[in-house]
Parts: sequence; structure tokens; C-alpha cells
Amino acid sequence: MADDRSLWRKISDYHDELFMAPWRAGVLKEARSEEDALVALLFLEALGIPGPADYYALELYPDLIEAFHRWHQRMGMDTFPEAGVCC
Repeated sequence: MADDRSLWRKISDYHDELFMAPWRAGVLKEARSEEDALVALLFLEALGIPGPADYYALELYPDLIEAFHRWHQRMGMDTFPEAGVCC
């Protein structure tokens, strides 16, 4: 049984090196770019400067509130402590 796991682990590692390694640098670069954009938007928000996509994101709020509601319930809070956010 342990040999089977070891074999599958070796096959998985080989697969990752063969198919994922050529793209890994590009994926990491894109992740850094997206994180930089998020940090910039959060910094603008912290300074009180409206973000450039705020108007366009208004239609996403109902979905965001539903996702946030499911998240805080998974975290063990029946209701969110701040009034007016959800629930």
C-alpha cells in the first residue's frame, strides 16, 4: 500500500514537472500582478479615494453579501457582529 502511494506521488511529481514547470513562472507573475492591483485598490480605499471600478461593481454587491453571509456562518457566527453588513 505504501509503495502504491509512493508510486503515485512520483507520477504526480513527474506530471507537475513535465506540464506545470514551463508555466509556473508565468502563473506566479500573474498572481503577483493581481495582488499588486488589489493592494493598490485597498490603499486607495483606505485613503478615502474612490476606486475606479466602484460604480461597475455595484451590481456584484448582492452576490458578495450572500457569499459573505455563507462565510461568516462557516466561521461559526450565526449573525455578523457589525449591524448593517448582512443578516
